[in-house]
Amino acid sequence: MSGAGQVGRVAGIKDVARQAGVSVGTVSNVINRPEAVLPDTRARVLAAIEELGYVRSESARQLRAGRSRIMALLVLDMGNPFFVDIARGAERAAREAGLGVMVCNSGQSQEEEAEYLGLFAEQRVCGVLVTPADATGGNLEAFARHRIPHVLVDRVASSTDSCAVSVDDVRGGMLAVGHLVSAGHRSVAYVSGPGDLHQIRDRREGALAALAEAGLGPEALVEIPSDRLDVAAGRDAGARLLGLVPRPTAVFCANDLLALGVLQSLYAAGVRVPQDVAIVGYDDIEFAAAAAVPLTSVRQPAVVMGRMAAELLLEEADDEDGSHRHRSVVLQPELVVRASSAAPR
Repeated sequence: MSGAGQVGRVAGIKDVARQAGVSVGTVSNVINRPEAVLPDTRARVLAAIEELGYVRSESARQLRAGRSRIMALLVLDMGNPFFVDIARGAERAAREAGLGVMVCNSGQSQEEEAEYLGLFAEQRVCGVLVTPADATGGNLEAFARHRIPHVLVDRVASSTDSCAVSVDDVRGGMLAVGHLVSAGHRSVAYVSGPGDLHQIRDRREGALAALAEAGLGPEALVEIPSDRLDVAAGRDAGARLLGLVPRPTAVFCANDLLALGVLQSLYAAGVRVPQDVAIVGYDDIEFAAAAAVPLTSVRQPAVVMGRMAAELLLEEADDEDGSHRHRSVVLQPELVVRASSAAPR
């Protein structure tokens, strides 16, 4: 019976049972095991569900099961298209498995990361994909006590306690600076990022290795540090680059957002790219090819990385016989040459 007292009330499973003239157990069977219910009864229950607009309480089901059907993804900066691509790959794998993805942004803050990991534990997510902000691993160590699977994304695992999917960033740095050296550059600026990120250190290591292969010493790499990895930080780095005497003839940036910022600074100052200064970025985000001067970049397979990480997480979450073994997957980067570095010297 409908009435003013029911306005806005969400129909429950008991309402469906009453409407169809069956037990609550029969309604549950229609939802979860329809083959166990006679066709006429099943049709009557489905009609009641349709009429009442009943939606199964997923949260209640999750509480009974002990975990949700939500996979969490915690990244450093959702303003960076690289992490958006990782999310796309993870979402595809999760959707195929019938799961949803909750995407959160730590903003490179250890404190926010700890809060989100606590929230994931409270919500009993089925697993977490995480690019850690806490280089010590302390946040993840505390989270792991909840026995919720997690996979490191864009990170190398420091132990055998979790799976990880990353890219060979040393190789990426070698590709970037090797390309610049082969074009005749003998002094390269490295616009880096937060020093506690291993990717920043690995890309620098690769850059130095490429210089060494060309018979150049570490002094040929002029580091311009930055505490952020965004376009504004790149503009600031570009301004500092313009003040260097002598000025390096090429720039390798730790990511494409920094490179786009450097490009803006040089363009505003009337410095020609690549004739006066060549630029190479990292990640090969969509905006790299669309820049005023299309940006040479080291491509990371971000969508593949996200998908593989999600598949490893699903494998661990579904492990019932203890056969899952943690493993680290290291993908290979690729240099994509465009106009920002194409002119030989």
